[in-house]
Amino acid sequence: MTTLSTIIFDCADPVALAAFYAKATGWRAGEGDADYATVDGGPVTLAFQRVDGYPGGPGWPGGQKHLHLDFQVPDLESARRELVALGAVMPEFQPGEDSWTVFTDPEGHPFCVSAA
Repeated sequence: MTTLSTIIFDCADPVALAAFYAKATGWRAGEGDADYATVDGGPVTLAFQRVDGYPGGPGWPGGQKHLHLDFQVPDLESARRELVALGAVMPEFQPGEDSWTVFTDPEGHPFCVSAA
């Protein structure tokens, strides 16, 4: 059996992006330096690797995204406020009709949040 262990994001600032996801998820920031940082404590490790000249995430909406993460939270409205306070952006285009909310992280990677 194969086990998924890590999802790795290309980014400009691994430490800052790992800090965002650690706060957003409640998981813990793992090892990190200017080139690579991790967030541990969830079902998989999230990792962030620096890419010179990284242009930012693929944007939303648009066909450029390669993948996005989906998170479930106990209170969707509270999570929306907290994520925006942490630096997430809630784009105008929201296809979930209040079932889920699309956000972009501080570097522009899209992710979705829905009620558990």
